[in-house]
Amino acid sequence: MKMLSKRQVTERVLYSPQHIARLEAAGKFPLRVKLGGNRVGWVESEVQDWLQQRIDARDQHSASLV
Repeated sequence: MKMLSKRQVTERVLYSPQHIARLEAAGKFPLRVKLGGNRVGWVESEVQDWLQQRIDARDQHSASLV
């Protein structure tokens, strides 16, 4: 299992750390894992699944327009 740092997550999803925290609080983004006193990470596969869901929703929307 690979963990992603905050920087890596923000680079992948193109959201600010503050927006990611808001999405987490709303249950709309994978939750961070506390790794130590001042360190958190996200499970890479969970972030990838979240991104894939957005791509799938886009594709379904595009298909319904045709």
